[in-house]
Amino acid sequence: MNQTFDIVIAGGGIAGASLAAEAAAHARVLLIEAEDQPGYHATGRSAAFWSETYGGPGVQPLTTASGPILSNPPEELGGESFLKPRGELFIGREQDGPALDAFMAAFADTEVELERVDPHKMLPGLRPEWVQAVYEPTCRDIDVGRLHGAWLALGRRRGVELVTRARLTDARREGNSWTIQTDAGRFSAAVLVDAAGAWADRIAEAAGIAPIGIAPLRRTMVQLRVDPPMAANAPLVRDGTDRFYFKPEAGGRVWLSPHDEVPDTPRDVAPEEIDVAVAIDRFETAVDWRVEAVERRWAGLRSFAPDRLPVYGFDPAAEGFFWFAGQGGFGIQTAPAAAALGAALLTGSAMPGWLSGIDPDRYSPARFR
Repeated sequence: MNQTFDIVIAGGGIAGASLAAEAAAHARVLLIEAEDQPGYHATGRSAAFWSETYGGPGVQPLTTASGPILSNPPEELGGESFLKPRGELFIGREQDGPALDAFMAAFADTEVELERVDPHKMLPGLRPEWVQAVYEPTCRDIDVGRLHGAWLALGRRRGVELVTRARLTDARREGNSWTIQTDAGRFSAAVLVDAAGAWADRIAEAAGIAPIGIAPLRRTMVQLRVDPPMAANAPLVRDGTDRFYFKPEAGGRVWLSPHDEVPDTPRDVAPEEIDVAVAIDRFETAVDWRVEAVERRWAGLRSFAPDRLPVYGFDPAAEGFFWFAGQGGFGIQTAPAAAALGAALLTGSAMPGWLSGIDPDRYSPARFR
């Protein structure tokens, strides 16, 4: 039987779940997810931190606006902070000075806190050649699983229907509505939202819409056991030229990435041995800790639009087709602002006052049309 909704959202990760919950205050929403459970891909594989500088100055307003919601969420999202203190240390060698200078200059006109520090006072075991650093004290860890679950729960209470194992195979605009064919059945809606992450362009093509060029890039992560164990209160450490980052995990373990962005295809990706080896090699150039074991390894797809900014809004060339994609590795840390912004654009409701400093046109798909 063909079920009818106001809005069908394709993709049940943090993007689709948060947008569905916000839009459901104004419309009847169906959330379809291709996998057995929502959040299986990028959301479930996140390195789980909130950093105002991550994603660059174009993303920073969304991250900064999301901070108060993540740290002091309303009761409808559980009322308990999703953030824990961490701090972020950008380290550099002598030759990396221009990169660190450019990094600080990029955020000079914002309220992001950045300060020059001596990295050796903050990271025992750092090798001598790492002589300079910039510290971002506001960086926090995010409880990604609980945040994603809170959005899904809020959506349920607001009437969002979730259908899993519902891969979208075809969508056609007929009159004033979309007819959407999935592995779980056929649905109709006035608006189809593409929140499918790495699959965003494929969803568009299945709907007869020109793709934007949202590219899936593979990111590798490994969990290491090291000697000495990494201190629990150590900062997230990032190379100032973006060649690696690592952070402490429970039991003195380390989560490490070579900060790779390998072009890939939308799929259930796995780490490549060469990328794991590169990550460890770069880690060992930074600290003198001994790597005792690689305990886990995984990979995820981060999806970027050509200008590396997210894409939020109705496609000007396709009636009733709404983009909510291209969120790279910053979709979780920007989720509250992105969802509120997206829901206002999607339903025609008033833009919340706390988003007054954000220009929606900056993220509109019209910039690609």
